[in-house]
Amino acid sequence: MSIYDFTVKTNRGVEKSLADYKGKVVLIVNTASKCGFTPQFEGLEKLYKAYKDKGLEILGFPCNQFAAQDPGSNEEIQSFCKLNYGVTFQIFEKGDVRGQTAQPLFKYLTEQKGFKGFNKEHPIAAKLTEALKANFPEYLEGDGIKWNFTKFLIDREGNVIERFEPTTEPEKIAPEIEKLL
Repeated sequence: MSIYDFTVKTNRGVEKSLADYKGKVVLIVNTASKCGFTPQFEGLEKLYKAYKDKGLEILGFPCNQFAAQDPGSNEEIQSFCKLNYGVTFQIFEKGDVRGQTAQPLFKYLTEQKGFKGFNKEHPIAAKLTEALKANFPEYLEGDGIKWNFTKFLIDREGNVIERFEPTTEPEKIAPEIEKLL
């Protein structure tokens, strides 16, 4: 099994097979428009522009599960991303990424690459951990996605190679992307 076995919906509700990305290096990210990590859209777009001609695709999946930080419609989210961060990579339909209601793709991704902890050097890491302990302690259990902007790096054969937590800035992923291109 690989990501190519999944079909997802674009932000316009059109079904899209991830098999369309065969032969590409893919970075899958759960996103949110009103999150402390939202400025990562800028870094993601820079990665996309730097490497898209070499075979990188970035796929954004908006999610409102984490403190309701993406309450807008699919159209509002797309507009926000484009106007505020110049996003040109594909944004998909908003949906859940953890728990019983998680999209099948995200259940698969977290089964392939579990949670290994936050980057403790990130300035928000300690605050995020404390907020989760206080408000969403169940999020810290298991391998489920802990917060917005968790990123999964996929190789050209559709295999999940690495998982990066929200505390890993997009530019820090560039060396790992380069290895796969």
